[in-house]
Amino acid sequence: MAEVKRWPLRRIINVSVAALAVFLLAAVIVGGMALSNLSDARATVVGRIDPALQQALRLESALVDQETGLRGYVLGADEDVLTPYTGGVRDQNAAVRQLEGLLAGMPEAEADLARVVENADQWRTGYAQPTIAEIASGPDTTPTLPVDMGKDLFDAVRVALEGLDDTLNAARVEATDALDAAASSVNGVLIGIAVAFALVLTGLAVGLRFAAIRPVSKLAEEVRVVSRGDFGHPVRQSGPRELRELGADVNVMRERILSDLSAVRVAHAELDSRTRELERTNTDLDSRTTDLERSNAELEQFAYIASHDLQEPLRKVASFCQLLERRYKGKLDERADQYISFAVDGAKRMQILINDLLAFSRVGRIVREPVTVSCDAVLEQATANLADAIERTGATIEADELPTVSAEVPLLTAVFQNLISNALKFRGEDPPKVRVTVRRDGGFWEFGIADNGIGIDPEYAERIFVIFQRLHNKADYPGTGIGLAMCRKIVEYHGGTIWLDSSVESGSRFCFTLPVIDESKDSDG
Repeated sequence: MAEVKRWPLRRIINVSVAALAVFLLAAVIVGGMALSNLSDARATVVGRIDPALQQALRLESALVDQETGLRGYVLGADEDVLTPYTGGVRDQNAAVRQLEGLLAGMPEAEADLARVVENADQWRTGYAQPTIAEIASGPDTTPTLPVDMGKDLFDAVRVALEGLDDTLNAARVEATDALDAAASSVNGVLIGIAVAFALVLTGLAVGLRFAAIRPVSKLAEEVRVVSRGDFGHPVRQSGPRELRELGADVNVMRERILSDLSAVRVAHAELDSRTRELERTNTDLDSRTTDLERSNAELEQFAYIASHDLQEPLRKVASFCQLLERRYKGKLDERADQYISFAVDGAKRMQILINDLLAFSRVGRIVREPVTVSCDAVLEQATANLADAIERTGATIEADELPTVSAEVPLLTAVFQNLISNALKFRGEDPPKVRVTVRRDGGFWEFGIADNGIGIDPEYAERIFVIFQRLHNKADYPGTGIGLAMCRKIVEYHGGTIWLDSSVESGSRFCFTLPVIDESKDSDG
């Protein structure tokens, strides 16, 4: 029966590492697709449906202003009263333009919007404009068109507006359901990846143990038995090809030692036989006996050499096997190390979405003892971490004398570093200028970090602190959308709050608070 051809140990390790790399790549692709679906669903709700609802409210308000202005003008014939009407027309046109862009690809909502515009035009051309023209022709002129006609035409506008609102609300419910489904899908994918990763690692560990570690251990034990003097014990060969070849080499050495020991035993037996013969001979053979005794001594010395010096190579082989066992538990050859580096590089890239996620999740979970630290030192460390970006952008950082607070130094450094990094990233045409200020507000220090960058619309003051929320295209301003969410979590973990100062007219200014150190408690301690 032909012997089964076994893989070399190098191929076993390379295949294991390649399998792990393929799994990691698949995990990155699947996780990325799930996160992409979640991002698309969130963009539909936040970027289209919600703004469309706001513009629909604006459109309704503009039409109501037109009707109110017209009604006042009919009663008083005062052109100043027409201001809401003319302003409402402008606001209506602006809202319609915004809605046309937001409702692209939503046929039902587009039809509702067209119906609103059509009914509004009929009310304006069929009633509002003729009435305004008649009153403007003379202060005592009475409009010829009946008021009920205008009311009926505007009621049609209201009905169309209600239809548009109903369509948008239904679309929002549908989009919200899709967002929830996408979030559940992401959670399921992450759990599946974690479980599969654990199973893959367990399978690889068990496979390597049976394919490499256990055969090495068995070979080492077999060699130890031989090194203790049992030269008749055959070394059984198992495992990868390299280990089987090594076991065969040990057997060759063992058989050579057995052959040498056999020759020594034969020499001892011959010496004993000759000694007994010499004892029976006469004294004339004394000289021959002396020669035989000398030969016996030489043979005894040879036996010592065979039993001592020839065992040293076996001890070296045993030690080498022990070293080989330890080596294959963590140290591989250059080719295998190269494959491992490829696998490590792929793992570092998924989670890059999925750890800002993490650093994020560890805040407050891994509790370290807070220490009293100077915020000047923390700011200095943060700017040192950003030295390359500061030099590249030509930025200047100015700061007041900052107080001492009780905090976890790495977390507080991350807050300053994230806020200053955002100031450098979202800069304008001029070199960035960052100003760090502080003032005491009761039991809290209120810090402010202001810049001369592109600024942030106040309507996004809360949205920017939500994880994965971005206001700009990734190609224009790279990032994961986790930085400000992490800042909020760190500040709140330390007992403070963080917000966007919406009162600034240019650039942006972030404020956050940290508790003042209770000096009475420090003195009591």
